[in-house]
Amino acid sequence: MFWLGLPLRQPDFWLRSPIRLVAIIGDIYSLYSSLPEMQTVLAQQFGINHTQFVHIYSIGQLAPGPNMLMVLVIGYQIAGLIGAVVVLLSFFLPSSFLCFYVGRLWNRFGENPWRRSIQNALEPISIGLMASGVYAVGKASVVGGVTAALALITFYLILRTKINPVLVILGSGGLGALLILYLK
Repeated sequence: MFWLGLPLRQPDFWLRSPIRLVAIIGDIYSLYSSLPEMQTVLAQQFGINHTQFVHIYSIGQLAPGPNMLMVLVIGYQIAGLIGAVVVLLSFFLPSSFLCFYVGRLWNRFGENPWRRSIQNALEPISIGLMASGVYAVGKASVVGGVTAALALITFYLILRTKINPVLVILGSGGLGALLILYLK
């Protein structure tokens, strides 16, 4: 089945997807909660394997801006430039409108006890979903002793020091590339 020249089984996948709802509920970190489900759907519908997904995720994280810019790379991977444009519009426009109007409504509740109850209920859910996203990406990234050591050192440096996380990640990426190159 084709839609705007895109080989999609569900033309409105990005518009109706429950993944998008999970990605915009809660706080900014809940964007990561959609990664495991997104990976599963992409593997089933478009044949994007785990390694490709991790590479797409990494490329999406390199660009400044929203954390989910990886969807542009996914659209490009599936259908080229038109795929990237369609995914950009269908992923970000509806969620932007939803966040704008729900945010205005949410602010009207101010210090209402129901608001605090809902936020308290969403916090552990967001943390659990975020942890599953970290696990999904880490599962393909940590493939041996060198990458496991780098992951642990990077994790420690980000949590326990005041070094800029961007520098830690860039440094570990460079060091990892050198170690893997010379240890082969």
